[in-house]
Amino acid sequence: MYLYLKCFLAVWVLAGSFSQKPAASPKESTDAKELGRLEKVWNEAQVSGNADALDRLWANDLVVTVPNMPVMDKSESLEFVRSGKLKFQIYKTSDIRIRVYGDAAVVTGQLERTRASNRGKFEDDWRFTKVYVRRAGRWQVVAWHGSPVGS
Repeated sequence: MYLYLKCFLAVWVLAGSFSQKPAASPKESTDAKELGRLEKVWNEAQVSGNADALDRLWANDLVVTVPNMPVMDKSESLEFVRSGKLKFQIYKTSDIRIRVYGDAAVVTGQLERTRASNRGKFEDDWRFTKVYVRRAGRWQVVAWHGSPVGS
């Protein structure tokens, strides 16, 4: 009976250790907080049209892929922001998930935005994926993809 109880306790402890999520390392936690802050910088810069903030946030090799537009690089994306042809009244993200992989990170979530252009007012409900890389100690976006919810 005593041996049975010892085996049961050993299996129970072992099973419990597999069912728990490993704790994030302090470095991952710090990185996730910084990436969360940068997401807010991104959103605020989109609403205010702050191309300088986006210029700092976007890597030189940025690739942007969004519906109904050609694939854009950093200079094309910055020109689009600086032109003022598109204004965001709302740029709100939710369901944010941040995964850090050393010097790379993937941020996913949902984006609701309202935008106005010379063609009218539009509302988007998208899922998005951003890929960040850390270079010289600084996180920058190298890829951003958005697609309509449900597609």
